[in-house]
Amino acid sequence: MGQYQPAQLKQYNPEAIARYYRYRPWLAWGRLLRIIFSFAGFLLSLKWDEWQNQVEQNKGKRATQLRQLLTNLGPTFIKVGQALSTRPDLIRKDFLEELVKLQDQLPPFDHDLAQHIIETELNRSIDEIFSELSPKPVAAASLGQVYRGRLITGEEVAVKVQRPHLRPVITKDLYLMRWAATWLSPWLPLNLGHDLTLIVDEFGTKLFEEIDYMNEGRNAEKFATNFRDDPQVKVPTIYWRYSSNRVLTLEWINGFKLTDIQSIRQAGLDPETIIQIGVTSGLQQLLEHGFFHADPHPGNLFAVPDGRMAYIDFGMMDQLEETTKETLVDALVHLVNKDYTDLAEDFVKLGFLAPKTNIAPIVPALEAVLGNAIGKNVGDFNFKTITDEFSELMYEYPFRVPAKFALIIRSLVTQEGIALTLNPNFKIVEVGYPYIARRLLTGESPALRRRLLNVLFKDGKFQWQRLENLISIARTDQQFDVVPTARMGLQYLLSEEGKFLRRQLVLALTEDDRLHTDEVQRLWDLVKDDLPPNRLLNVAVGILTELSRESVAAILPKATSLISFTEKQ
Repeated sequence: MGQYQPAQLKQYNPEAIARYYRYRPWLAWGRLLRIIFSFAGFLLSLKWDEWQNQVEQNKGKRATQLRQLLTNLGPTFIKVGQALSTRPDLIRKDFLEELVKLQDQLPPFDHDLAQHIIETELNRSIDEIFSELSPKPVAAASLGQVYRGRLITGEEVAVKVQRPHLRPVITKDLYLMRWAATWLSPWLPLNLGHDLTLIVDEFGTKLFEEIDYMNEGRNAEKFATNFRDDPQVKVPTIYWRYSSNRVLTLEWINGFKLTDIQSIRQAGLDPETIIQIGVTSGLQQLLEHGFFHADPHPGNLFAVPDGRMAYIDFGMMDQLEETTKETLVDALVHLVNKDYTDLAEDFVKLGFLAPKTNIAPIVPALEAVLGNAIGKNVGDFNFKTITDEFSELMYEYPFRVPAKFALIIRSLVTQEGIALTLNPNFKIVEVGYPYIARRLLTGESPALRRRLLNVLFKDGKFQWQRLENLISIARTDQQFDVVPTARMGLQYLLSEEGKFLRRQLVLALTEDDRLHTDEVQRLWDLVKDDLPPNRLLNVAVGILTELSRESVAAILPKATSLISFTEKQ
């Protein structure tokens, strides 16, 4: 960092921060002593419980004590607590449950100082920008506070103002954490499979992204672009002219927090529909766009009176690679099909297990944990149960949670919690699995079509029941239409890429030396109401006109047998 002060750092740079404080250790001593005394008191309390044989009865009390300790240590440690609440590989279960409650709410800082920051950052007076600005913040969190205002041009806006001297405080804390991590790492039985300093660095990178409001604005616009064709998702407009690294001006969202079920009902909105939008858009972020909102807590999600769901606060986002998205779909398919060996291999690909891990002893453990979590009925599945069960596995097997997936888990568990507030009987799979079934059956990409084949074939045999289940589940999704899906399926069957499936279907139809007409009949009964003859004829004509004469000649016998079969119904 040389001549640079911590306040001037735009991105997290552990070497630059260490270089600055290494030559000025006295700047960090006071902070270090406060942190040591805070944690020493907490550790002594834990030891005292052991000496007095009161560990079990004081578990809840100590978890609350930890949450309060982190809150008192300020913004960096509040964020540490929120990050740790997603890490069952680092924190034991009773502490996890308390850290989930860790609130971001802090007393606001001085209003005059906030106004001064706005004017300095935007290089103009308050009166030049706003015709109205609330006399005090409408919300105050660990990193900043929000005002409600109206621009001179008439638009109603939210104005986020960052806390003063935030960067120096955060850099000092990160320096001390990283320093502590270097000598604590060898003594902690964390089964992490890598250096503890890397976890601090992952955290530091995300925290620096979150305190750069220009980055948040860019995130919001990217998110809005991904959902530009979705009439159910609302993203606030960013007013770049009135934004900087420490001030962000964006469209004010008039709506109700998703936990305010009474107001949602009074506005004539259906909580079930709002849940469906939330879960489906969450899955779209993970499995389609790969760019996801990593902090969807109740204060960041709103039901808008026109029936849309609005996302706000885009400070904590992350990006998934294409291969990761595909492996996630694989893992969901393997989970639902109870293919635990393949699932263990997915965990290796996703980074939950080291590349050379012997998965043989892990497979039965996964089967025991996930078999219980899903239960006999796929609708019994919920993410909270999975994470609770997994936190037990973390200490027995060499699992670790990659930082990216810590954010995904936090996102899914939080969304599930919000949905359960709106509907205590909510099951995420009842909304999520129809979406995944529809995605598989429509198979927009070769990768998704390959995954469909993985679902439909097991040990070389066609799984009629799975296809039936997939179609039944997909039809519960209002956006699923069997005709375009049938069209795409037929086009695929008749394409060069579909050669393997054509051969396998013929084998499946004649498997075990019998014609499987019963299975075909059941499938037809399932979809015939959605396939009136005129629609079916239009699809057939459309496909035939797109095919070459040779292809038509090759499939005419099959088409004739299909017509005779449908005429008998």
